[in-house]
Amino acid sequence: MHTHKKISLFQLVMLALGSLIGSGWLFGSWEAAKLAGPAAILSWIIGGLIIGSIAYNYIEIGTMFPESGGMSKYAQYSHGSFLGFIAAWANWVSLITIIPIEAVATVQYMSSWPWAWARWTHGFLSHGTITTAGLFVVFLIIIIFTLLNYWSVAILTHFTSLISIFKIGMPLLTVILLTASGFHPANYGTSWHSFFPYGTAPVLTATSVAGIIFSFDAFQTAINMGSEIAHPKRNIGLGITLSLLISGVIYILLQSTFITTMPAASLAHGWHGLNFTSPFADLAILLGIHWLSVLLYMDAFVSPFGTGVSFVASTARALYAMAGNRHLPKALGQLNLKYGTPRIAMVVSAVLSMVMVSLFRSWSLLATVLSTATLVAYLTGPVTAVSLRHIGQNLIRPIRLKHLHVIAPISFILASLAIYWAMWPTTIQVIGIILLGLPIYLYYEWRMQFAETKQAFRASWWLIGYLVFITVMSYIGGQPFNGRNWIHYPWDQLVIAIVSYGFYRWGVRSAIITADFKKAQVLNQQTSGKLEDD
Repeated sequence: MHTHKKISLFQLVMLALGSLIGSGWLFGSWEAAKLAGPAAILSWIIGGLIIGSIAYNYIEIGTMFPESGGMSKYAQYSHGSFLGFIAAWANWVSLITIIPIEAVATVQYMSSWPWAWARWTHGFLSHGTITTAGLFVVFLIIIIFTLLNYWSVAILTHFTSLISIFKIGMPLLTVILLTASGFHPANYGTSWHSFFPYGTAPVLTATSVAGIIFSFDAFQTAINMGSEIAHPKRNIGLGITLSLLISGVIYILLQSTFITTMPAASLAHGWHGLNFTSPFADLAILLGIHWLSVLLYMDAFVSPFGTGVSFVASTARALYAMAGNRHLPKALGQLNLKYGTPRIAMVVSAVLSMVMVSLFRSWSLLATVLSTATLVAYLTGPVTAVSLRHIGQNLIRPIRLKHLHVIAPISFILASLAIYWAMWPTTIQVIGIILLGLPIYLYYEWRMQFAETKQAFRASWWLIGYLVFITVMSYIGGQPFNGRNWIHYPWDQLVIAIVSYGFYRWGVRSAIITADFKKAQVLNQQTSGKLEDD
């Protein structure tokens, strides 16, 4: 094994931050403030808590099975091939959307470059949608992302560590300079109504719709790199915790800065009336800091670029893992012997990313699809973590979480609420995309003569029932979430919390011991030995 190429804790945190701080910070503060006013600051705290509680479950599983593309395999260990396939497919749909969303963000900022020599870039965007000329630039960026990952993990980590330092520095510089130019704490308001100008529901909506869940989503980079991390027993949990905390502090500071530096004149028509193309760069120009706006236009190229590069690795590993689950062609699971990277999977991911961006040509559309698909995949995490405590009591747990039985159901309920906050009809569209994978699953089950299909379906009815419930609830729920208002806000939140808890309990009781579970036991024994050696 290439021990010299193992990823250190510093490199892991930089890689995760390189994934976390992408286009979300460039658009998120403006999108959230436009929806919820000064209360948008709470949206970031809620979003961070939701993703943090979900990540908590994966720390135990990730150290039990430190393997490449692990996020796409865990559900299969506890509930068989069908649940494993749905979780992996939903996760992969979200990953394959991240590569084009970052490329779109780069091109969108390029299209508003203010310099005379850059007029040729202005045709890349029309009414918030990428044009055909812009699409070719997006394709070119996706190809560059892929090539940077194509050769080795070593190139990837050197490149992203460098970019990540710039990516952390740039938001902090923005916070300091904008605050020094104008600080109006009165913008937070002096009453309940001025802090929540549009009520409390938009604070929840912003969490899913303004790209906040999406901005915190990338903690799984640390999980998917499992077998390539030095001292995984210590570094997986620490890497996730540090990267989520650092990015959370940066996001909250940015949102607060956006709220407190907004000139009173710009708020004449309320927070809904804020109309920016490149929010922080526009704000810098408004406050007369032109050189900062130039840096921000540069960063709008670098930040999404770093995230896109990191996610080519995660996406390819997810495909590689699905091939290992025997539900995709074997060729996708081949590692290049010299570089240890799944090259065929990388090329396929790049092509499908191009198809995805050709269908959904705007940042906001891609962001909403992505958040919901991610959350559907994450729902299986808490259920798997607790299920493995029941059916896999003898498994070696390098990290045994103390409060798993409390945090797991809470994280399941929070993820359910966040799916609901994504609003109708996004819910049904994303669940539809996830169900598109069913024919592929059934084809491979047919090739294996439906050996364990019946058993796999029996273990997965809870998730199928859950997806039907959340879709119906999204349709009949509160008007602030685009529902028919048959169940009013905030009672809709209570219904989702109670019923989701029921599905969580059903999910835990549905765990089964399969051939995949037995393979997982072997992997657990082998890797735990290596962990102790480490």
